[in-house]
Amino acid sequence: MAEVRLGPQDLIWPLFLIEGENRVEPIATMPGVERLTVDRAVAAARDAQALGIPLLALFPATPPALKTEDGREALNPANLVCTAVRAIKAAVPDIGVMCDVALDPYTTHGHDGLLIDDRIANDATVAVLVQQALVQAEAGADVIAPSDMMDGRIGAIRQAMDRAGHEQVLIMAYAAKYASAFYGPFRDAVGSSGTLKGASKSTYQMDSANTDEALREVALDLGEGADMVMVKPGLPYLDIVSRVKREFALPTFAYQVSGEYAMIEAAAAAGCLDRDRAMLEALLCFRRAGADGILTYAAHRVAAALAR
Repeated sequence: MAEVRLGPQDLIWPLFLIEGENRVEPIATMPGVERLTVDRAVAAARDAQALGIPLLALFPATPPALKTEDGREALNPANLVCTAVRAIKAAVPDIGVMCDVALDPYTTHGHDGLLIDDRIANDATVAVLVQQALVQAEAGADVIAPSDMMDGRIGAIRQAMDRAGHEQVLIMAYAAKYASAFYGPFRDAVGSSGTLKGASKSTYQMDSANTDEALREVALDLGEGADMVMVKPGLPYLDIVSRVKREFALPTFAYQVSGEYAMIEAAAAAGCLDRDRAMLEALLCFRRAGADGILTYAAHRVAAALAR
């Protein structure tokens, strides 16, 4: 009698990358989540394929020595993300790989774009994001996911990739990304929480009070060539997921962000709820609201539970 279902094919597994070999680093604010060296990420890709998870999302914990004001490491073809993409696609060619397009893991100021006089420079940032997307596509990424929320970046990236012969690379636009308090553990994971300075991210991310604006943002990104759209965060914004799916009837994804994940883990550790049941229920709610796929740090654990 169930109206919607949740399966491993609905999940996207985010992985955090660190330099080195055969090493993992636990993330204190995200119990059960670790930063992985590239070889460990390849092993995770094999696990994902065995569990039926179709897509991995890669995020780098860039060493502080490589962070700069302009985030130039994002354009390095040998950076952590590009190295991991090539290694994963060589070892597990059938697994999908998605790359984040934004500068916050690479900048000393922790913002998604370039800062000029403590303000985000939209157009200058877009030019850099285009180059970042091209480097990732050349490495073998299947999906490019701009999460920066700059105006006009989807169209610029699509045109540049088509000109470079990457017409087959999909774009998942973070079209409705809100300026949320739920991102804290993620910033710990990529090492940007202690560096954030200058303009507030609310100058380019969305106001949590707005719903109609989300539809305008989605329409703009689809008009510029996005293949699918993302709503972020997830559970507190299920109304946005539902409205976007009803309005556009196109592939719509949602992100169970780090704060959402950490809350369930903390409540379970305190004995307040059953962790696996609560996680499955939360993810099923994403599907009920209309999400075609869900980014969750619990993807591997949930997929294993569903298999059992």
